[in-house]
Amino acid sequence: MTTTAQNAYPLTLEIDYPDRPLNRMTNAFRLVMLVPIAIVLGVLTALGSSAAGGDSAGLVAVGGLLFLPPLLMIVFRGKYPRWWFDWNVELMRFTNRVSAYGALLNDRYPSTDEQQYVKLELEYPDAREDLSRWLPLVKWFLAIPHYVVLAVLSIGALFAVVAAWFSILFTGRYPRALFNYVVGVMRWSNRVSAYAFVLATDKYPPFRLSH
Repeated sequence: MTTTAQNAYPLTLEIDYPDRPLNRMTNAFRLVMLVPIAIVLGVLTALGSSAAGGDSAGLVAVGGLLFLPPLLMIVFRGKYPRWWFDWNVELMRFTNRVSAYGALLNDRYPSTDEQQYVKLELEYPDAREDLSRWLPLVKWFLAIPHYVVLAVLSIGALFAVVAAWFSILFTGRYPRALFNYVVGVMRWSNRVSAYAFVLATDKYPPFRLSH
């Protein structure tokens, strides 16, 4: 097994770089363009949380991602129902498509079902073999260092998106270095979510922006 394969994280996120002039008009009014699909995502997330736990949705689901049901199944049964996993993965994919569009990474409007230029993959775990029964209880706590680092990196990503907005407006291009940085922050954040909230892996997220 190669070193790359050994170091690979169970969650991967790739966003195709738009090696072409981007639409300057939709870039200029991206916040307005984003509203309809953001409403769809917000409603979907709210419905997912409500269906998961009613008044206790904050404990049962995190941002629409099923959290408490998989946690209980892993702890007490050593199982992770596939349809719960699939819900979490598809919601993560949709969320990332909306986020990528909002971050100006592409000018194609986010699809509700097709992956498009955003490719997120997460390995389905064998709960009995791959997941510890007690670790899901503390993963959210163990990930605290990542929350702190991501808070700082996210501020940098915001400035990168603003700089990219001006670049696209005047040149039609998203600077490659800024693109890679924003994608890297998204990748890092998704890996933390996969570990701490989706509970799909016991492998601690790496402190890096790259693959």
